[in-house]
Amino acid sequence: MVFLAADTLALFSSSTSLLMFLGILTSRYSEKDFLRSLPMKMGIGLLTLFLSIAAMLIAFGASLHLVLYHNVNWIMVPIGLVASVPSLLFAFLQFPLLVELLFSTFGPSIFGKQSDEIIM
Repeated sequence: MVFLAADTLALFSSSTSLLMFLGILTSRYSEKDFLRSLPMKMGIGLLTLFLSIAAMLIAFGASLHLVLYHNVNWIMVPIGLVASVPSLLFAFLQFPLLVELLFSTFGPSIFGKQSDEIIM
């Protein structure tokens, strides 16, 4: 059951991520798209990509447990550690981009405040 749920979640979240990134690629690139639409698509794409990678790791661990549990028990830990290195490296490298993207999109803006002072 764990394998089935994780594999299904990985499939749907990776499809969503792919569609979000294709939406960025085929955007019309107007000025207002750069303020909200494109950063939101990028944030959703990165979040679903992270979710997909985590679900794939869970599905891999479940399938590894199903196949090797009764035969070779000691090899599961080294294979799991080696398999998780690229995913963890991707997460550590891309997570600061996601945080900065979400903060710059939904955080305080320099364009929102209007001054009462008239400049001549």
